[in-house]
Amino acid sequence: MKLLVTGGAGFIGSNFVHYVLKNTDHSVTVLDKLTYAGNVHSLDALPEDRFRFVLGDIGDPAVVDALFADHDAVVHYAAESHNDNSLDDPRPFLDTNIVGTFTLLEAARKYGRRFHHISTDEVYGDLELDDPQRFTESTPYNPSSPYSSTKAGSDLLVRAWVRSFGVRATISNCSNNYGPYQHVEKFIPRQITNVLRGERPKLYGSGENVRDWIHADDHSSAVLTILEKGVIGDTYLIGADGEKNNKDVVEMILAGLGQPADAYDHVVDRAGHDLRYAIDSTKLRSELDWRPQFGDFQTGLADTIAWYRDNESWWAPQKDATEARYRAQGQ
Repeated sequence: MKLLVTGGAGFIGSNFVHYVLKNTDHSVTVLDKLTYAGNVHSLDALPEDRFRFVLGDIGDPAVVDALFADHDAVVHYAAESHNDNSLDDPRPFLDTNIVGTFTLLEAARKYGRRFHHISTDEVYGDLELDDPQRFTESTPYNPSSPYSSTKAGSDLLVRAWVRSFGVRATISNCSNNYGPYQHVEKFIPRQITNVLRGERPKLYGSGENVRDWIHADDHSSAVLTILEKGVIGDTYLIGADGEKNNKDVVEMILAGLGQPADAYDHVVDRAGHDLRYAIDSTKLRSELDWRPQFGDFQTGLADTIAWYRDNESWWAPQKDATEARYRAQGQ
C-alpha cells in the first residue's frame, strides 16, 4: 500500500513510520506541519525510494486533497496532545483535533480511502485508584481536559462519517506511549533527560496517579494490525497491561541510571489530574490475534533509557526551552 501518515514527525507517528518501513513493503508519505512537537530528524535515514515528507497542515483542504488522491490509506496521528498546553491555550487543540480531523474525513469521503484514526484512552476520563475495572470499547466517554475533549470530539466525527457517509474507517484508543523520539515535555523522557543532565526528576503531587504504559513499537504493531485486519466502523483499545503509578516510574528511571530511588522533587499537581487509566485490550487480542512485544514494562523502559542516553543530539535542542516553561509554571 501507499500510506499517508499525518503527524508522522511526531512521537508515535514517527515510530509508526519506522516500524512500517522496517516490517512491510508499504511506502509512506508523512504530512506534518512541524509544530514544536514535530521533529523532522525523527525521520532521518529512511529509504528514499519508499518514503517522502510533505510539510503541510491537515486543516488545509488543498494539501489534504492532493495527497488523498495519490494514496491507498491514511493513518491519522496528527494532534495537539499535551494536557498542560491544552489548559494554557485550548484553541490549537480545537483547530487541529477537531477541524483538522474533519478536513481529513471529507477527503476520505471524496476519494473512498481507508482511514484509521488514532485516539487516546483519556477520552474515557479516569478511574479510581482502587477500581478493579479497566476501559473497554463500550466505556462511556467522560473527558476532563481540553485535550481529551477535542480527541473525544474527533472520535465522534469519525463514527459519524462512517455511519452517515460510508467512510471506511476504524478507531484505536491507546494507553500512554513511551519510547524513542518522544518530546522531552512528556513525563518519561523529561525525567530521563533530567537525570542525564544531573538534575532531579519532577513528580506531580504525591505521584500516585496511574498510567497504563505501552512501548511505541507495540502501539505501531497494533495499529498496523488494525489497518490490515480491523472491521470497518469498529473501535479497538490498545494496551499492554503496563499499569504503573508515576512515583514507581520515576524510581525505576533513577534505578536504571544508577541513582538513589528518592532523588526526585515533588512539584504542585496538575489541575484536574486524572487518577488512573487502564486498558482492556481483549478485543484486539482475541479478534485480531495481536500481542505486545514488550510485555514487561521494565524491559521497555530500559530500552527507552538507552535510546535517550545515546541520542542527546536529538533531544538537547528541546530541553532548555521546555524546562524554562515548566519553571514558569512552578513545575
